[in-house]
Amino acid sequence: MTRATEPRSTPPRTERAAAARIGGATLLLLLGSLALFWPGIVTYDGIAQFGQALAGHFEDWHPPIMAGLWHALHGLVGGGAAPMLVLQMVLYWAGFGAIAATLAREERRHAAVAVLCIAGLPLFLGWQGVVLKDTQMLGAMLAAAGIFGWWRLRGARLPVLAGVAAIVLLAYATLVRSNAVFATVPLVVMLFGPTRWWARAVLTLSGIVAVLGLAQAINHGVLRATASGVERTEAFYDLSAIAAQDPAHAIGLTQAEARAVLARHCAKPFFWDPLGTADRCGPTLERLHGLTAGPLYRLLVEAIVRHPLAYATHRLGHLNSTERWIVPAGWPSAVPPGASEANPIGLHSPGPAASRWQVLARWNAELPLGWPAAWLALAVCAIVVALRRPPAPFRDVALALLASAVVLEASFTVLSIASDLRYHLWPMVATALATILLWAQARWSRRAVLWTGVALALVIVPGTVARLILPAAPSSYAALLR
Repeated sequence: MTRATEPRSTPPRTERAAAARIGGATLLLLLGSLALFWPGIVTYDGIAQFGQALAGHFEDWHPPIMAGLWHALHGLVGGGAAPMLVLQMVLYWAGFGAIAATLAREERRHAAVAVLCIAGLPLFLGWQGVVLKDTQMLGAMLAAAGIFGWWRLRGARLPVLAGVAAIVLLAYATLVRSNAVFATVPLVVMLFGPTRWWARAVLTLSGIVAVLGLAQAINHGVLRATASGVERTEAFYDLSAIAAQDPAHAIGLTQAEARAVLARHCAKPFFWDPLGTADRCGPTLERLHGLTAGPLYRLLVEAIVRHPLAYATHRLGHLNSTERWIVPAGWPSAVPPGASEANPIGLHSPGPAASRWQVLARWNAELPLGWPAAWLALAVCAIVVALRRPPAPFRDVALALLASAVVLEASFTVLSIASDLRYHLWPMVATALATILLWAQARWSRRAVLWTGVALALVIVPGTVARLILPAAPSSYAALLR
C-alpha cells in the first residue's frame, strides 16, 4: 500500500501534535470570524425569515426549516441574527478544521494549511458572515464532509453516532436549500453506494426524486408551511423567455402577453425578477398565476417540444450568466454585503471592519477564483484525474465531493431562475477541497497539469476579455429590472 491508501490506527505523537495545532488555529479563526461579522449580516431574505421566526408561522418561499430553527433558537437564547451566525460559522470552521486536522495527522501539512487558506478566502468567508439559507447549507455540508473525512481519509470505518450526525446535517442542508438535493444525494451515494457507475447513476436519480417528494411532505406536513407558489417560478421564467423569442407562436402566454414581455425587456438571462415585479411584467402574467404547477409545467413541456431552439437559447444564456463566464466586469450579486438591510425588527449590522473585509471579497469575486465557471472546469479535470487512480481513501472522498459539486452545477442548466453567486458556494468549496485531496494523495502528472491548464485557460481568457470589453453591468437592483 502507498501512504495514501494505508489505514493507520494511532498516529505518532508528532502527527497528533500537528493535528492539534491545526485544531487550535481553526478555533482562533472561528473566534476571529465571529468577532468580525458579529452579530451577523442580514439581507431581504433573512429579514423575511426572521419575521416568520418571530411570528412562528412559516411559508415555503423561504425554507421553513431555517425559520423554524431560528424560532427555536430565538426562544432559547434571544438575539437577532447572532444565534444563526454562530451556528453557520461553527459548522463552516468545524468542517474545514476536521479535514485540515486529518490531513495533518496523515503528514500532509501543506495540504492542511491549504484547506484553511481556502476557508479564509475573502469571498467564501465574507458570504459566511451573511445569514442566509445558502450559507446555512454550506456550513451543514462542510460539517458533514468533515465528519466523513475525519474517518474515511484515514481508511477507518465511520462510527454509527458520527454517521447519524452527518445524516442530520445533510438532511438540514437538503431542507434549507431547495436544490441542495442535487449535492447531498450524490455525496452520499458516492461515499456509501454501489461501486458500479450505472448503479450509482440510477441510485442518485431515484434518490433525488424520492428526497424531493419527502422534502415537500416535511415542509408542509411536519413544519406546516403555507404554500406560496414558489414551485411555479421556473415555469413562469421559462415560458416567458420562450414566448418572447417568438410572440406570434407563444405557448402559455397570449400573443399580447408575449409582446409585452418582449417590449418591456422582462425576459432576462440574469434573473426572473422582472416577471414577478408589480411595476414591470408582474401584471402581464397575472392570468398564469391562476394555474397550478401541474398545468404550468405541462405547458412548459409543450413549449420546449415546439420551440427547442428558443428554450436552449434561453437556458444557455442564463447558464452563462449564473456561471459568470462571458459577462461584464462587476456582474451583480457576487459580493457579500457589508451591512444589514434597514429593517424594523431589530436586526443590526457588524462594525466597519466587516465592510472593509467585503472590499477584499469584491476583488476576489472579480478574479477567476470568484467565477463558478472556472471552478466547474477545474472540477471536471479533477474528476478525470481521480478516475485514473485506483480506489483509495483520499481519491474516494475527493471523487464524492466532485460528484456533489458537478451534479449541483449541472442542475442549473434546467433549474435556475437567478444568477446570485451564493448559489454556487458549495460547488466551489467542494471542488477546492477535492483538488487539495488529490494533490495530497499524489502529484498530478505533467499531462494532467497541462490539460487542466488548457481547460482553465479556455474559460479564463474569454471571461477576462469579456470583462474588459463589454459595457458596464447595471449597478443597482432597479437598473437590473429595466
